Amino acid sequence: MTASAVPASVTDDDDVERSLLAFLAKKTKTSWEVDRELFVVGGLSSLFAMELVVHLEQTFGVAIGGPDLKLDNFRTVRAMVALVARLRAPDGE
Repeated sequence: MTASAVPASVTDDDDVERSLLAFLAKKTKTSWEVDRELFVVGGLSSLFAMELVVHLEQTFGVAIGGPDLKLDNFRTVRAMVALVARLRAPDGE
């Protein structure tokens, strides 16, 4: 999916945040805060981490690979929102 194929309803950081919180709540049956450590307090697995990568790529039209595949980018919703914003930026920075 290219950035131009991203749904119009997911256009800014607040939309990405809401979408991620909804995804996490649906998958884990738990309510999440944007700064809550997903893998520390939630007991989420490495398999779930890969599911998050696929979800981010498909939902937000980004490609995550190489140095972006570090746990720090997926620890919190806020970190994932920042990752999506950076990857969507025209220069990728």
